[in-house]
Amino acid sequence: MKEADLDDQYGRFPEINRSEVQKFIEWIHAQPHISDRFSEGEALHFFHACRSSMEVAKQVLDTNLTARTHLDEFFVNLDCERPEIRRAMRTVSIVPLPGATPEGYRVILAKLDDLNTSNYNFADVMKLYCMVFDLWMYEDGIQPGHLIVIDLKGTSLGHVARIGLIQMKKFLFYLQEAAAIRLMGFHFINIVPFMDKILALMTPFMKKELSTVLHMHSDLNQFYKFVPKEMLPKEYEGQVEETSLVKEVYYKKLLDNRKEFLEFETRHQVNEKLRPGKAKNASDLFGIEGNFKKLDID
Repeated sequence: MKEADLDDQYGRFPEINRSEVQKFIEWIHAQPHISDRFSEGEALHFFHACRSSMEVAKQVLDTNLTARTHLDEFFVNLDCERPEIRRAMRTVSIVPLPGATPEGYRVILAKLDDLNTSNYNFADVMKLYCMVFDLWMYEDGIQPGHLIVIDLKGTSLGHVARIGLIQMKKFLFYLQEAAAIRLMGFHFINIVPFMDKILALMTPFMKKELSTVLHMHSDLNQFYKFVPKEMLPKEYEGQVEETSLVKEVYYKKLLDNRKEFLEFETRHQVNEKLRPGKAKNASDLFGIEGNFKKLDID
């Protein structure tokens, strides 16, 4: 894993005051429950995502690391050799696309490869998704914004039925409250007739800010207004290699950097025994899980 060059990042975003980021780093390293190996580059992602607000960055960082500690389904045991992760790699393509939109936004695309619902596990797929995203951001550095694209082609009601409300609540909490990105768009393409079932899982946990950047496209020509066609893989009439080939680049990086990523995992968790004040647990972040039931799909 090669971290993005700091001088290049500060050069591309001259509005960011490096001395303020240094103060942020000093605060991080003064927190007994946070790893002292947390790097300036990793801190910069939070400072940039929070638009240089020191207090907001502190809050989001702590929420991020706390969520990663207690969200076992998505952020614990990030070993790409584990059988459930290898199965997720066969089931889905998760592809950071080369280049950027005219606005400078970077794009990540996810789609099903194996349509067999018995091989689809939402938590494992989201764990793999976050691993790819983390590796991408670590190497890519801060950017003007990010677009998430989900291709629903081949998705069935059987896939939707395998997603629990609690899992969706936790993932959307992380995306909206803790992710160190400027999310400028969340796009569904090749939408399915039962899109209402998918939205029924999402909307109870979506804030207005996410709702305003959520887009659904049955017509790819409308989608191309957000992501230029030439940025996309060949199956979307673009100029990039097919997703099945591009995904192997990132999956191989995860495998090649297995030990580094396991260290990345521990660096992005907190030690609750050392937290000043009262230790936190999952219910502090997400409430009582028993209040939510699995969505009934008929």
